[in-house]
Amino acid sequence: MRTDDPTAPAGVATTLVSWYAEAARDLPWRRDPRAVDGERSPGVGGWAVLVSEVMLQQTPVARVLPAYVAWLDRWPTPAALAREPAGEAVRMWGRLGYHRRALSLHAAAAAIVARHEGEVPADLDDLLALPGVGAYTARAVASFAFGQRHPVVDTNVRRVVARLFEGQPDAAGAAATARERALVESMLPDAPSHAATFSVALMELGALVCTARSPRCALCPVSSSCAWLAAGSPAGSARRAQTYAGTDRQVRGRLLAVLRDHDGPVAADELARAWDEPQQRDRALASLLADGLARTHEDGRYALPD
Repeated sequence: MRTDDPTAPAGVATTLVSWYAEAARDLPWRRDPRAVDGERSPGVGGWAVLVSEVMLQQTPVARVLPAYVAWLDRWPTPAALAREPAGEAVRMWGRLGYHRRALSLHAAAAAIVARHEGEVPADLDDLLALPGVGAYTARAVASFAFGQRHPVVDTNVRRVVARLFEGQPDAAGAAATARERALVESMLPDAPSHAATFSVALMELGALVCTARSPRCALCPVSSSCAWLAAGSPAGSARRAQTYAGTDRQVRGRLLAVLRDHDGPVAADELARAWDEPQQRDRALASLLADGLARTHEDGRYALPD
């Protein structure tokens, strides 16, 4: 792979890896937790990365950091989580939102114990077979925990690639395409460990510099290669911000907060105090029950899942 042309994908990779060495944030899941008494323990490192990647889905780093630290303190291994009820995972998830992620992590932990002797697998197909682990998360764990060569394409990466090589202000569509993954793969250095470093560097560029709003182009290490900047930074169509206040999602959060704050079952009238509009409250409660985030107790009250 030729790396002497700074405008070619491989040249961009070389530049970004050098930039990342100086600019990377010190985040706990990027530290190597696999060295235990001088020996590497891949399962522990894989668990730390898996937890971080699930928490970071649709949630900013600042909110994830305290939750991540508390989670790993309580459940440093998959086996530690798998021994507890799923409801405890939901309780511990707190206010991170999208609480089905907590159930997914609990189910993945149980599968890791049952299928892989308690160690997060390094094989991509094995990762993809874990409950709640999709294409992005599996590749992220394989790359960041085990140093493998896979295209890791999240929202930040899609935006950077769209600007750098296509001159577009952002990626089209809600999910990564095969074409985008192929382009990112063409940028990866041949050595797996270098490819993994480049993958996280590309994500970091999107998070810190090539942001969705107010990109800091003057600080971008690959601005000379950017097709979007060369085209005059054309604006894209404005995306409407998602509302939260008054939505069923807010009601679900209110009801879950009541369930989390109680050690035992909760009566319906206690839930009613969390949201006074009965039809929306009943709809939100029904969705929590359908998602497995709540259960009906034998006496008719409600509780977190077993």
